[in-house]
Amino acid sequence: MTIVARMLTQEHDGIGGYMAHPDGAGPRPGVLMAHHAHGVTADYKIDAYRLAALGFNVLAPSLFNMLGVPGTHHIGAGAELQAKHSDGEFLDKMGEARRYLVERMHSDPARTAAIGHCMGGRLLIPFAADHPKLRAIVLYYPSVRDEPETSHRPRHAFKLAKTLTCASLVFCGGQDYIATPAIQGPLWQSFIANGQPVEWHFFSDANHGFRHPDNDGFQPHYADLVWPLVTDFLQRRV
Repeated sequence: MTIVARMLTQEHDGIGGYMAHPDGAGPRPGVLMAHHAHGVTADYKIDAYRLAALGFNVLAPSLFNMLGVPGTHHIGAGAELQAKHSDGEFLDKMGEARRYLVERMHSDPARTAAIGHCMGGRLLIPFAADHPKLRAIVLYYPSVRDEPETSHRPRHAFKLAKTLTCASLVFCGGQDYIATPAIQGPLWQSFIANGQPVEWHFFSDANHGFRHPDNDGFQPHYADLVWPLVTDFLQRRV
């Protein structure tokens, strides 16, 4: 199978980021990747290519580029950018990216899924609530905190997860310093509240960011361990 893969830019494509898909006509199942606070780092390109080799159209949009922030990655800038831009702004750009995945990349709108890490995983919870046709979501250590709702983050994951109808695959770690085990417990209860399919994996010594080589929490053995779980889940659910 021949894979077409390339970087995307706001100037030439109307969207920044990275895309990969099998060569030839669609439609195909599509996967949207919502990045972590460091932006579209190299591991997103690797995973997008690997998913394309399994027959998926994959789009990893740079939400930061779409919000007017230049650069191909944003290591160290994520906290400031999240403080500057509201969840609503990020979710609007994720909606634009999903339309690009369906309309420009010829993905089957009835067979789309999304993968999110950290910030992207947290944002996928309201995104999935707003897009009930999404078939499945994969969340790596979503950066959910026990915090009040504000105009900046008006809808908490504890409430929204109870409304989801798509299948969910969630990875959490006992050493996560953001979504700590004390937060993971009520989040799990919210995910299972209305009976949607949930596959939840807890690794007692896993760090926040275990998938990302650019993250201090990188643990390659866990990155390798969960990948077959991700591909099996997507192939069954999408």
